Amino acid sequence: MLLMKNILGRIWALWALTTFIVSFLIILMPSLLTGVVPNPKGQDYFIKIARKWIRAWLFIIGCRLVVKGAAHFEQGKSFIITCNHNSFMDAPLSSPFIPGPNKTIAKSTFTKVPLFGWYYKRGGVMVNRQSDESRRKSYEEMKRVLQTGMHMCIYPEGTRNRTSAPLKPFYNGAFKLAVETGHAILPAILFNTKNVLPPGKFFYGWPGKLEVHFLRPLSPMGLSAEALKERVFNTMSEYYQTHVGTSTP
Repeated sequence: MLLMKNILGRIWALWALTTFIVSFLIILMPSLLTGVVPNPKGQDYFIKIARKWIRAWLFIIGCRLVVKGAAHFEQGKSFIITCNHNSFMDAPLSSPFIPGPNKTIAKSTFTKVPLFGWYYKRGGVMVNRQSDESRRKSYEEMKRVLQTGMHMCIYPEGTRNRTSAPLKPFYNGAFKLAVETGHAILPAILFNTKNVLPPGKFFYGWPGKLEVHFLRPLSPMGLSAEALKERVFNTMSEYYQTHVGTSTP
């Protein structure tokens, strides 16, 4: 039985990868053309195309998506969204389903991938974590993103959580950014991505229901970056532990 599941899981992974590439090539040119429209409107068009693409792709690969808490995004305000990070499936669920134009902090290494690198740069703020200069420039770029009325999506754990703990310890960047700019943190919890694409298994996946829960914004006013980080960490950890395994039917 386990052998059969492993075989089927790799067949599914091949199907998911193939359909991802084919559908990506279809939406690539329309997505890049949004770059001729000034932001934030151009980025809004980009995100709307991404949302339709990922919804269609998830349907094709047999994954159901549930999004909760979108009403917490108050119109006219931009937020710093902090997402937990468990799997390669997280990125297709976070930025496309954040209501409104947004960008994601992202590793610059992926810009070298042919074709996908162009799309990747269009949707994110690039950073080379090995370079102090790159980190400084990306931090200033994130400030500009917020100033133009767009949301900024950040994975404060930095890398995928391969532990059994709900969350890995957070880095300081998102919370320093919130305190310096006055923009509230809006936590987001992604459920079941680790089950669909397990981080420890090579070329293996399994269809399932995926969920994105947006929580109430947390103001940085009167808090240090460290205190805000602790508050957001506790909020996300408690929510995850309370709701994991109790997904919507």
